[in-house]
Amino acid sequence: MIDKFNQSTHPLRKYGVYNNILETIGNTPLVKVNKITKDLPGEFYIKVETVNPGNSIKDRMAIKMIEEAEKQGLLKPGGTIVEGTSGNTGMGLAIAAALKGYKCIFTTTDKQSKEKIDALRAFGAEVIVCPTDVEPEDSKSYYSVSSRLTKEIPNAWKANQYDNLSNTQAHYEQTGPEIWEQTQGKITHLIVGVGTGGTISGTGKFLKEQNPNIKVIGIDTYGSVFKKYKETGIFDKNEIYPYITEGIGEDFLPQNVDFSIIDHFEKVTDKNAAIMTRRITKEEGIFAGNSAGAAMAGILQIKQFFDKNSFAVIIFHDHGSRYMAKMFNDDWMRERGFLSFSKPKAIDLIQAHKHLKLITIQAHQSVKEALTLLQKYDISQIPVMRDHEFVGSLNDNALYQNIIHQPDLKNATVKDVMQAPFPIVEQYTSIDEVAKLIDKENNAVLAKDMLGEYHIITKYDLIQAIGSASINI
Repeated sequence: MIDKFNQSTHPLRKYGVYNNILETIGNTPLVKVNKITKDLPGEFYIKVETVNPGNSIKDRMAIKMIEEAEKQGLLKPGGTIVEGTSGNTGMGLAIAAALKGYKCIFTTTDKQSKEKIDALRAFGAEVIVCPTDVEPEDSKSYYSVSSRLTKEIPNAWKANQYDNLSNTQAHYEQTGPEIWEQTQGKITHLIVGVGTGGTISGTGKFLKEQNPNIKVIGIDTYGSVFKKYKETGIFDKNEIYPYITEGIGEDFLPQNVDFSIIDHFEKVTDKNAAIMTRRITKEEGIFAGNSAGAAMAGILQIKQFFDKNSFAVIIFHDHGSRYMAKMFNDDWMRERGFLSFSKPKAIDLIQAHKHLKLITIQAHQSVKEALTLLQKYDISQIPVMRDHEFVGSLNDNALYQNIIHQPDLKNATVKDVMQAPFPIVEQYTSIDEVAKLIDKENNAVLAKDMLGEYHIITKYDLIQAIGSASINI
């Protein structure tokens, strides 16, 4: 089984032709940072690991751990791979398992993005979601559940990315040499978000063997124990609390974290990491994940570490598509105070019903038909048209009051009872301007979208916007 997937060459390899997808792992590009670090001295480059087949650097160590387990007889044909993973390691393991014929069962935490979990399931893996806010030794933690399943399932092997030193070895053999060659030995700083510790320890070890003066900087998060342990040697449980940033930080000390390799840990807040994650995409055109945002934010916090001769490499672990419901979602960001609330525009006020066709009535139609439309669609306002032009409006309260006093109006035409047409605003008209147009005499406005379609904005839409955005008119 091993030899089939370890073929190192293909007759057309030089043309980018491979025997299988696993052979495309590694040899990722180094891309210069052009905007975010423009005010810092030196040069900064990103090791873009998102181009691996599983869209993350974890592909490197996943296949290494599997191959070593196969060599040692720990993983046998038809076996089951069990792992506690936030998604990226699971993806690397799942890709290899799909080719090699293994089953996969992954445990993860409820703070991980839905996209990551769905991606694992797409490869046929079973995913068990466990609570985040429990001690590692708790029976419900994703560490404990994965360990229990390994014991209960016949022919199961736990990858154990945290303590399996094949993780570190993969980066010592691959990532470190690649960076050294790509930078032609000019690298002065390596900046890496630290989770399992394999990437920074393996890469950093290789680079320091080439040049002991290279500074290896680990990016940590508030709620994690790494920084204080590095600086004091104290494992302080008071440092541990729930955090949002994904992919970095831990509440225990993985064996793959070699503190002797890491010169400095820099902590980054959840907010700064999330905001920078979005900045990277907008300013550098690289769609990267949350740990990339933390790493880049960390660099700006330690600008004193760099000078004009600095040649820094930052590792971007994974792809932004895994965070579409989180860091790249405005509502999610606002709910956590990571984005300030801005006053909505007219286009924002129609989001709940922009997919619905605007209900209108022609001026020559009967009042009876208008009443039928109001009841059928449970609406209170109807724009009145003559051919393709808005010429009036109907309001249910005014219409019913008139009919109570003049029952025969039911047989009249709409043009006989209609009120003034609703004002029309452009899609980017501010909510303040929209609000000024809606009063006792005028119960709605019409907004025109980019496709030229019209949508109605009522008092209800304004109330909804004000309540959800906490704004003042």
